[in-house]
Amino acid sequence: MASSHAPASAPSAVRIDAWLWAVRAYKTRSAATAACRAGHVRLNGNPVKASQTVVPGDTIRVRQPGFERILEVHVLIVKRVGAEAASRCYTDHTPERPPAPFLGLPQRDRGAGRPTKKDRRDMERLRGHRDE
Repeated sequence: MASSHAPASAPSAVRIDAWLWAVRAYKTRSAATAACRAGHVRLNGNPVKASQTVVPGDTIRVRQPGFERILEVHVLIVKRVGAEAASRCYTDHTPERPPAPFLGLPQRDRGAGRPTKKDRRDMERLRGHRDE
């Protein structure tokens, strides 16, 4: 009897770009392929090409803006499935991210009028703009 989240004729190996797209790590397969080409995807610690195959038990590290996801492959799929079914195909070992510090923009007192040139330069410096 086949499990509820794997097709009866599950493949023995799947391309890594197709698997990443199928489990919703990337919105499109071409985005997954581009990430492999750019070196943002590692299979068992080694950089991979998009055509590299994955098998159950492999560990995939996917670098995304601001963090890195660590996924352990359990079920091989080639067709994109719903988010709940996709989450059953891997175990997410990604460490919890610390909350991003909130750096509020400087606030002027209500009714203080238009900022002076010095105030404007100070605000731009806080935002990371260069003085020129």
